[in-house]
Amino acid sequence: MQVGQQVVCVDDRFPGPLAKYYAELPVKGRIYTIRAIYVGRGIMHTKPGAADGEIGLLLKELNNPTDPRHLGSGELGFNSERFRPLQTDEETESEALADLVGQPLQNN
Repeated sequence: MQVGQQVVCVDDRFPGPLAKYYAELPVKGRIYTIRAIYVGRGIMHTKPGAADGEIGLLLKELNNPTDPRHLGSGELGFNSERFRPLQTDEETESEALADLVGQPLQNN
């Protein structure tokens, strides 16, 4: 994933205690644009060190308040595992052709 890339949300389930900190949450199936990527510290309500090092995303379409547990002024972001890169028609076509390479021709 990279800044400027479009992604689609594949997981929009947020536990109530976590969701209350956000002003805007992603919705499954919607497309978003990455505006920043950072190393996150994991879920807010977990044991220390349990999820450190997750890759976090900030999205152009969503703006949230400052993370209450962040020592600086970092905005609340989202775990990158909640998103998948959006495939363009060209990428989908290339993958389909790649799958066919090396397969025997079928005779009808």
